[in-house]
Amino acid sequence: MQLTPKITQIVNHLETIQPFNPQDSLDGARKFLETMSLQLSGKKESVAMIEERYIQQNSHQIPVRIYRPLGKIQQSSALMYIHGGWFIAGGYETHDAVVRKLANTTGSVVIFIDYRLAPEHPFPAGLNDCIEGIKWVLENAESLGIDPDKIGIIGDSAGGALSTAVSTQLGKQFKFQILIYPAVDNQLNSKSWETYENGPVLNKQGGIEAWAGYLPEEEKENPLAIPVLIKDFEETPPTLIILAEHDPLLDDGKQLAENMKNAGVELTTSFYKDMVHGFMHMGELLDETQIAVDEIAAFARQNLTSGQ
Repeated sequence: MQLTPKITQIVNHLETIQPFNPQDSLDGARKFLETMSLQLSGKKESVAMIEERYIQQNSHQIPVRIYRPLGKIQQSSALMYIHGGWFIAGGYETHDAVVRKLANTTGSVVIFIDYRLAPEHPFPAGLNDCIEGIKWVLENAESLGIDPDKIGIIGDSAGGALSTAVSTQLGKQFKFQILIYPAVDNQLNSKSWETYENGPVLNKQGGIEAWAGYLPEEEKENPLAIPVLIKDFEETPPTLIILAEHDPLLDDGKQLAENMKNAGVELTTSFYKDMVHGFMHMGELLDETQIAVDEIAAFARQNLTSGQ
């Protein structure tokens, strides 16, 4: 494994992060992701407006944050964003810098769903929140200033798994899907997992613990929980999958891409040489973060205007 000087600098920095006063290993993992994102994401871009809403469900509320890009746009296109964090971490603050960039670069409203996390809320709680959140957006598109015929979905890491599952249910509502280094298999037994068992960024023991907290015993063969098992991609819209070279999830992402391609999904795969898992949060040091944002924006634009 030959890492570039910048990636080496990042990996060395990650080893110095000490989460503040963690209550337990789960709290430590959540605080580590927050700290990493805050320290490495770089300066946050200004956007036109950020709104927070709560979608009422029977037993709880789903928080969503709506990012409106610079420049006043009526009946805007929209990106539904589903965040990563091994299903157990992540939220508004970990992804704020990335989402701001995406809003401005795509010119789309970005709607970030703060779904319930495991292990307090194992599968299918988070997936249900994502589905209900997207249904709410579709039902309220007009009052939100969104064109319901110009919506895409994007997910990174665990959010990529959730996005893939959502698209099998609601994919006909989306013009496109973008998956960034998706975490789609609970086996953790691929060649890339063998190579990167101890990192950088992710490690196998952390993955084992995360999946154990997320996946109840009775769901261990459910394709909606483990998207590499999905056979039916009939509803899946045109998809872009972004993969990183030095990522234990690389081969799982490749397998998902192959499954989609074999099922006839209109697929684009983009491989980021030298990059590690989570590089979208490392814009302070990496040019590739903005390059990926630009690629996402180009893919979004291409698919939002297709068929018009």
